[in-house]
Amino acid sequence: MTEITRLALYGYQIPLNPPLPVGRQRINRRHGLLLRAITDQGEAVVELAPLCGTDMDGEPIDGFSRESLRQLQEELIALLPQLGSTEALERVAEQTTLPSLAWGLGLLALKLEGELTSRQPRLAPVPLIYRQPNETADELAQRLANLPRDCRFAKLKIAQNDVEAELRLIYALQTARPDIRLRLDANGGFTLTQAVDFCACLPRVSIDFIEDPCRESADCEALHSALGLGYALDAPLNAPDFELSPLAGLRALVLKPMLIGSPTKVQGLITAAQQLGLRCIISSALESSLGISDLAAFAAQETPDEAPGLDTLAAFEADLLVSSGKALCLEFGQLPLLASWEAEC
Repeated sequence: MTEITRLALYGYQIPLNPPLPVGRQRINRRHGLLLRAITDQGEAVVELAPLCGTDMDGEPIDGFSRESLRQLQEELIALLPQLGSTEALERVAEQTTLPSLAWGLGLLALKLEGELTSRQPRLAPVPLIYRQPNETADELAQRLANLPRDCRFAKLKIAQNDVEAELRLIYALQTARPDIRLRLDANGGFTLTQAVDFCACLPRVSIDFIEDPCRESADCEALHSALGLGYALDAPLNAPDFELSPLAGLRALVLKPMLIGSPTKVQGLITAAQQLGLRCIISSALESSLGISDLAAFAAQETPDEAPGLDTLAAFEADLLVSSGKALCLEFGQLPLLASWEAEC
């Protein structure tokens, strides 16, 4: 157990350009919290960023985090005096009902105890492909052709708007890079009938799996029965009462720790999935460069044979504490201090 001498809570907001897809919505700003812990041996910091708030049209973000940033901030400020050790961090991480708080506190304990290494995944991260505003078909084709040669997988958002345009994009990617297998993410955007119609048009030899294909998760098995296409689950894992069971056609779990909960809970899902022969893919919930760096290290430890889905930083106008190569990297002095706590001498 490591004793903590000081805790400091900061807020951040980073513009996104171009806006990033969140299901069928788009967001042009990402906000969250940073929790910094100082001990006699050093310090560690983690990001806590539920995927919540409003989209660029002012509509509430639907289908992701169950808690608001305000709820998270208020609960965390109230808890600060109780978080004076890694043992306390782990205990509260298992008790709280806020998934982002559980992930952040548990992750902070791992970092302070030296149990999260700085290793990066040995497999190339999976690029996220979507047509950018005002991008021509030729520009898109060139961008696809320029994907790194070691890229084995790419992720495409589907069930957004124009089905024909999405199919054209899939075939354009297959033509430009036939060596890449595609992970399609529908975010539960199809009815069963729509999913069958769409998937019947796919170049199935190029498809790794389709993620959350149906609005009703029970329809995923029917889709597999109709077409033999493998699928992955993402959003259902975020439900507090989710229990993993064998399902026909289920190939993988896509785990967003910020939406699921503590590292212990995520590790438990990975163990249960592997016992069923399922793949596990660590994926981002649009965290900043700090959060992405920690997810990469976690993926390297827990799922070393699977390329994580962490390619969401390109739209961020600034990095946060950890540089990904952007011109601007925000430091603590540029962030608002929201609360702090110090141990009594």
